[in-house]
Amino acid sequence: MNEEKCVERVKRTLVRAGSILDIYDDEMRLPDGSIEHWDFVSHRKGAACTVAVLDNKRILMVRQYRPALERFTLELPAGSRDSKEEDTKVCAERELFEETGYKAGEIKKLLSLKSTVAFCDELIDVYLATELIKEGAQSLDPAESIDVRAYSLDELLRMIFDFKIQDAKTVAGILAYKAFAEKQ
Repeated sequence: MNEEKCVERVKRTLVRAGSILDIYDDEMRLPDGSIEHWDFVSHRKGAACTVAVLDNKRILMVRQYRPALERFTLELPAGSRDSKEEDTKVCAERELFEETGYKAGEIKKLLSLKSTVAFCDELIDVYLATELIKEGAQSLDPAESIDVRAYSLDELLRMIFDFKIQDAKTVAGILAYKAFAEKQ
């Protein structure tokens, strides 16, 4: 790539400040000098999720309604950090407990991913949680309604390749866990 002919942001204008996301209009100068307007979404806090593996090797999943898709989805337990300074490991542990009632005896990072690089800067760290202990009931936010289910890795892989699981963090997390498990 010719570094002299790169895209340059001329101006960024806040269009809407939300509770989790800020939406901007970016005025961009292209290599030919023309100006275009691009959407940019800033995720204020980042997030974490867990591939929570029970002793029987089944993986905990959460089923919840997602209004953007107008349907229920099956996802790994996940959520936003409380602040940009919060360690994503702490976030992953908290969200696992809140959404499933389980705590992990061991937790380690599998990968970091940017969910939608074309227009958003969201960072999600994906953790492997093992030595799970059921320590209580779910502790959901008032607007949350989440069913917890457990599946084998093979079942989840089938659902991914049958296009039933499409959530990026979930697909990446399950595939990363598969690669990790094959090395063990």
